[in-house]
Amino acid sequence: MRATTGRGPSKSEVLSWRNSLPVLAEDLLQAGLGEVTLLAEYKLPLTSRRVDVVLAGVHPETRADSYVVVELKQWTQAELSELGGHLVLTGGREVLHPAEQARRYGEYLVDFLDVLSPESVATTAYLHDAMDLDVADLGDVFTMSRRGKFRSFLRSRLAPEPGDAAAERLLSSPVAPSRQLMAHAAKEIREREQFTLLDEQQVAFELVMRAVDTEEKRVVIVTGGPGSGKSVIALSLLGELFRQGRTALHATGSQSFTETMRRYPGKGSSRIKNLFVYFNSLTDAKPDALDVLVCDEAHRIRETSSYRYTPAAKRTGRPQLDELLSAARVPVFLLDERQVVRPGELGTVQAIEAFARSKGYAVSHVSLDEQFRCGGSRVYERWVLDLMGLSGRNPSPWTGDPDFEVRLAGSPGDLESILRGKPGTARMTAGYCWPWSNPNSDLTLVDDVVIGDWARPWNVKKDRAVGDAPPSMLWATEPAGFGQVGCVYTAQGFEYDWAGVILGPDLTVRDGALATVRNANRDPAFKSAKSVPDAEFDQLVRNVYKVLLTRGMRGTVLYAVDPAVRELLAELVP
Repeated sequence: MRATTGRGPSKSEVLSWRNSLPVLAEDLLQAGLGEVTLLAEYKLPLTSRRVDVVLAGVHPETRADSYVVVELKQWTQAELSELGGHLVLTGGREVLHPAEQARRYGEYLVDFLDVLSPESVATTAYLHDAMDLDVADLGDVFTMSRRGKFRSFLRSRLAPEPGDAAAERLLSSPVAPSRQLMAHAAKEIREREQFTLLDEQQVAFELVMRAVDTEEKRVVIVTGGPGSGKSVIALSLLGELFRQGRTALHATGSQSFTETMRRYPGKGSSRIKNLFVYFNSLTDAKPDALDVLVCDEAHRIRETSSYRYTPAAKRTGRPQLDELLSAARVPVFLLDERQVVRPGELGTVQAIEAFARSKGYAVSHVSLDEQFRCGGSRVYERWVLDLMGLSGRNPSPWTGDPDFEVRLAGSPGDLESILRGKPGTARMTAGYCWPWSNPNSDLTLVDDVVIGDWARPWNVKKDRAVGDAPPSMLWATEPAGFGQVGCVYTAQGFEYDWAGVILGPDLTVRDGALATVRNANRDPAFKSAKSVPDAEFDQLVRNVYKVLLTRGMRGTVLYAVDPAVRELLAELVP
């Protein structure tokens, strides 16, 4: 475990192995299947999830490769949950039925591994410490009472012959969506998500499809600001590629964005959700295994895919960009260069283009900025760039736009009140200038963002709801997200009708323009001046506020903590 994941196992994991693996090994021996290959803690491709055991061998009748996915449980008692569905109650908590858990693992493997077919994979759950009476209503599981039947099941799927060849074919299989999965996804995405592509959106779409048809290796870069329709292009491409039976995946470096894509385009289908992955899921992808890899939010690309738990042996130093470019014949990068907000992010046109050309790949670049913006205001976006010192121009007065409202609030309470009165969706965001606490023991959020007598919590830190507050990745899309203050990491990539933005004390005014204040910023990513020099900090904070200020499609309400910034805004906004 340490060698393959970079972390030591927990005591419960070790206990689980000690209790379960010898039992299964004994069953295999008693069944005459001692030569079958057992893969323990098998990692599902493109995910961090692990299967307890995959048995690899030869089918006794067809003589083809045969695999059995086994979910091992040490439960001594369990019953079906009153909540229905596939839930089981054990140890006082609701969990997925183990047979359903194993079935989904098997389905996933068939969906993504080229060497597998539905006929080659069987799945089962083995509750080896339970008697039948202890789990009477669970149905399709094996127990201690049914050990003989479990061994008979294993013999029905595996011959008493070596399984190393089958195991090796499984471990070395190309990873790509199967034809059945693509047909299913095409129907779901194409029929439910109907889009009309305009102007340069259609140009980008056709560039990708032409490259796929001509079988050439080509990199397509699509740039555009917020609201320019980059993700519309992404979903249109996926729907059409799957319809044609082409292999494709959607990848991002943002948990919030990936989870939202899984929740909405992938709604109702766990299989479709699996087509939306993370950049660092592709570290082991074989060259050109996919026809197309759509890299959405590509400004989030990092130097490498390594993180703190990556084992030393796997810290190859290989650039993440190289992994993404290699994974598909046609890698597509959708990005906004002014949304680089963290140290180590390097998704720029220049970086992608230079790396691609150094590999000898042809590159096409389409800009959506000049032709199209599906929401918000081009005039306002230019005003924000001037305000944040990102255009090379001084802050300019807001001259107005009939389709977009810019308004100043006298206090954060005033800002919240204005947003509550607006039709449509609205969210409050702020610069990362306050601490971010864990929830209270009574499952309430701490009011960390305190300005005078007004106080509100940050959005939920993690991927589980706290009380009525949605998990972090759903803050921007669930109605219950209003009332918590979002930060750039949860707001980036999303749009709502009305944006309320609190400019924190990390902004002040010098010589008539906004300046950054490093010691007022609380973002841990910016903590060290050694790893993030002042000039880089200054640029990143300006980018952060640019992102926050351009989430609204109908208008933005502003409040600044620093009196000098409030004074400047009052001069600029009537």
